[in-house]
Amino acid sequence: AVYVLNKQVEEITDGAIPARAMSISLSVGVAVSIGIAMLRVLTGISILWFIIPGYAIALGLSFFVPKIFTAIAFDSGGVASGPMTATFLLPFAQGACTSVGGNIVTDAFGVVAMVAMTPLITIQILGMIYQMQQRSTPKDQTFSEPALDFDQLDEDAIIEL
Repeated sequence: AVYVLNKQVEEITDGAIPARAMSISLSVGVAVSIGIAMLRVLTGISILWFIIPGYAIALGLSFFVPKIFTAIAFDSGGVASGPMTATFLLPFAQGACTSVGGNIVTDAFGVVAMVAMTPLITIQILGMIYQMQQRSTPKDQTFSEPALDFDQLDEDAIIEL
């Protein structure tokens, strides 16, 4: 699902958002969510201290990034928290919680919610980076007509083309 999403995003944006950048953003998002989940397992901090600010940040970022990135971010949150993630991360969190001696029901709960939340933030941060790069490129670049440039070339240059 992640591969299909990355290829579709690259295809829809004509390469403006490369699949590699999407993959890195999704990987960073999932890694952060696993880190936060393991922090919760070790410390027993309530999930609300992570979920509420995380989704507030995700919703707040949606006002500042291009709409295409917001749509891609919310799609990627669903893709990243698919069946493979639930299959591997839930037992991982339960095993970590059991080995530390925590309560499985309260401490291991919310891993999939974390995995669904963090790609929203990382993809929108990618959108902010993209937007800053677009603003830094000069907008008043003047392009000459190709026909005029073609007339200015000598015959040897035309042969090399």
